[in-house]
Amino acid sequence: MSILVRNLSYNYGHKPVLKDLNFSLKAGFNVLLGPNGAGKSTLFSLLTGLFESSQGKIRICDFDLIEQKRATLPLMSVVFQQSTLDLDLTVKQNLLYHASLQGLSSEAALTNVEGILVNLQLIERLNDRVRQLNGGHRRRLEIARSLMHKPKVILLDEPTVGLDTDSRLLIIEHVRELAHELGICILWATHLMDEVSGEDELILLDRGQIRAQGSCNDLCNLHNTNGLFQLYHKLTQNPELM
Repeated sequence: MSILVRNLSYNYGHKPVLKDLNFSLKAGFNVLLGPNGAGKSTLFSLLTGLFESSQGKIRICDFDLIEQKRATLPLMSVVFQQSTLDLDLTVKQNLLYHASLQGLSSEAALTNVEGILVNLQLIERLNDRVRQLNGGHRRRLEIARSLMHKPKVILLDEPTVGLDTDSRLLIIEHVRELAHELGICILWATHLMDEVSGEDELILLDRGQIRAQGSCNDLCNLHNTNGLFQLYHKLTQNPELM
């Protein structure tokens, strides 16, 4: 199992934010769907070890995240909401700087992502400064960069924020393909329903609780709903539209 979470809770002071979460994820493309404020970013902070909770357990590729952090973190990669690229460096320089932080040689780093750069239509932009790229290409660069050390798990926290619809859907299709081609576990957090396909493995998070987990199509059939929109509103009774 790539990610295993058991009985995980987290409070900000006396305010509960996550309540007794239990889920497991295999390799492939997985979506964490929930409205703003559902607890998605807090969960990501726990999954990356930025936050620690005394309530519950997290295992990444069979390692205990807290007790075996040094073994666990190299297996993971994260793409945050806010860009962490250096705009004044080229695409190649951004990749190589990150590679050096991972202890990778320049040659190994570029070899590891050459096919991915082709897939993401970045191979001809290596010598362009990041400042010259549009938002969609910058986000693709961050995804390519996250794959350089060949992680087993990648977490993407609302990575399409601020992008137009066409760019969002193109990027998510690229990431779906990479998840299956590379055999890695990808957890994609979003509050946008149009980023979820019927075949996606879905975790529906609302007000700090998991309301459902499984294939989106299977969940719709199980709850006798006509699509994700109805499923979401039936299980959460949340009036927020996404």
